[in-house]
Amino acid sequence: MSDLGITFLLIASLFLILGSGVWIGLTLSGVAWIGMQLFSSRPAGDAMAVTIWGSASSWTLTALPLFVWMGEILFRTRLSHDMFRGLAPWMQSLPGRLLHVNVAGCAIFAAVSGSSAATCATIGKMSLPELSRRGYPDDISVGSLAGAGTLGLLIPPSIIMIVYGVAAEVSIAQLFIAGVLPGIMLALLFSGYLVYWALRHPELVPPADERLSFGRKLHESRHLIPVILLIAAVLGSIYTGIATATEAAAIGVVGSLVLSAAQGSLGWQTFKESLLGGTRLYCMIALILAGASFLTLSMGYIGLPRHLAEWIGSLGLSPFELLLALMIFYVVLGCFLDGISMVVLTMGVIMPTVQKAGIDLVWFGIFIVLVVEMAQITPPVGFNLFVLQGMTKREIGWIARVTLPFFFLMIAAVALIYFVPQIVTFLPEQMRR
Repeated sequence: MSDLGITFLLIASLFLILGSGVWIGLTLSGVAWIGMQLFSSRPAGDAMAVTIWGSASSWTLTALPLFVWMGEILFRTRLSHDMFRGLAPWMQSLPGRLLHVNVAGCAIFAAVSGSSAATCATIGKMSLPELSRRGYPDDISVGSLAGAGTLGLLIPPSIIMIVYGVAAEVSIAQLFIAGVLPGIMLALLFSGYLVYWALRHPELVPPADERLSFGRKLHESRHLIPVILLIAAVLGSIYTGIATATEAAAIGVVGSLVLSAAQGSLGWQTFKESLLGGTRLYCMIALILAGASFLTLSMGYIGLPRHLAEWIGSLGLSPFELLLALMIFYVVLGCFLDGISMVVLTMGVIMPTVQKAGIDLVWFGIFIVLVVEMAQITPPVGFNLFVLQGMTKREIGWIARVTLPFFFLMIAAVALIYFVPQIVTFLPEQMRR
């Protein structure tokens, strides 16, 4: 059978099994087994056992469940409430006022969470009722939250960066540091759009609350101290070289437990719920990673990645054209799969082509995170859309529509890091010195 025939058969098998309701991780393993059994001489069962064990026992992957658990612990604290109290006084003088709390709150929580859905849900539980009560329009409140929630993937620590780092064999610490400036840039783009919207629609912005003196603002900002200390401990330990990403994750877990205890929200029930929640989420991710590892091995034995890379190479695409094609490909793929599945499913096929084009793999990791962020707000499988649908009881189509401006801002962010790659590479280069 030709390469095209094999590819069509495996893609058809993938969508057929997915459509029947089988878990994504098991679907990937099943498609890999079909490919290996039919088109390879190596015993599929032996290859499956070895590959899944190797994937599950990776030391680099240890950081993932720890960061997931840290996010679960903080999700159950009073962190979001305290963040609103600390941020709100400083936002009153900006055009758009408290709408900026969505962006600033998501940016701060992203630095201790690592999950887009957790960031969106945590800040949304705090901000949406408050903004609605004060008279802010629902469309801009929900749209800005959906867009800013994606910062959970870009601002380190990031679950998707760990997954990419493992799949592409790139330093996770380098990826974390590389995400800092693009994360700040994207947050500023979101806030800039809110300023533009507020200046165009001043009649829709409620009047400012009581004006506070500079001293009162500083006093209210004391509520931000715990989370800032936690961010400094996690990212500072990585940036200074004191700790690896895994060790920093352990620091984050201990810090979040201390923070939760200091707030009085750490009880046996909270501890158990956070541990079980983190375990469930990590098991789902680990099963997807294991299935994707087996599928990557299967594709390697069949030779599809090499043939695909050779075919793309024969097209003579420039790096810009290649990245544009990949951006469109991932946004379309995001209509059917979640971000982690997209990354682990495609890395084995895409990576040879990217390396051949001479694209820096750390830079490419941030590019992938940005396009996966777009997929988070692309129907019908945009995770942030699902989170907000559950919180607002609105239709997915309405949420996707009000989020559209922020989707275009992410495209602008991709263009910025392409034309000014130092936004991504500057901090990693300093770290290497």
